[in-house]
Amino acid sequence: MLTSHELIGFVSPGLANELLDFAHESDKPAYKGVIAAVAQARHLRPVFLERQPRAQRHATILTTLTRPAMEMIAGNLIRVWLVQKQKPMLVDFLTALAIENKDGVVEDLPATVDDEKLKAAVEVLLAKYPHETVAVYLNAFNDMNAANWANLKTMLEGDARLQLGSAA
Repeated sequence: MLTSHELIGFVSPGLANELLDFAHESDKPAYKGVIAAVAQARHLRPVFLERQPRAQRHATILTTLTRPAMEMIAGNLIRVWLVQKQKPMLVDFLTALAIENKDGVVEDLPATVDDEKLKAAVEVLLAKYPHETVAVYLNAFNDMNAANWANLKTMLEGDARLQLGSAA
C-alpha cells in the first residue's frame, strides 16, 4: 500500500500532471497551497515558481511532492482530484459495497468489508475506469481512511491491474 507522496512518485507523468492541471484549473486555493508548500520546502519564494513556465513549474512541484515531508500536501492534492473530478468512481465503489455515501464521501466506514463484495466492487471500477486511476483511488482510499481494510491491501499488492509504475 502506497502513501500519498509515494503515489505521486509512482503514477505516470501524464496522470501526475493531470492532478496538478486539475487543481490549477478547478481549485485555485489548493493549487496555491501546493505552490506555497513546495516553495517553502525548496527555500524559494512562491512567486519564483509562479513565474516559471507551467511545464517546468509542474516538474519541480512533482519532484518535490515525492518527498516524505510532503505527505500532507500530496494527500491534499490527491483528495481534491478524487473528490472533485473522480466523484462518479467514488460513488460507484461505495455503492457497489452497499456503503451509504453522499457524492462519494462517507462519514463512517465499516471496520471490514466482505471479500466477495470488495472483489466485485473493484471489478466494477476496473471495467469502467482507467486502471491507473482506480489504483490511485484504492491506494488513497485505504491509506487515508481510518478503516484500513486488510483484504483491500492484499488486492492492491497482488492484483497486477492495480500496480503503479509498471507496464501492467
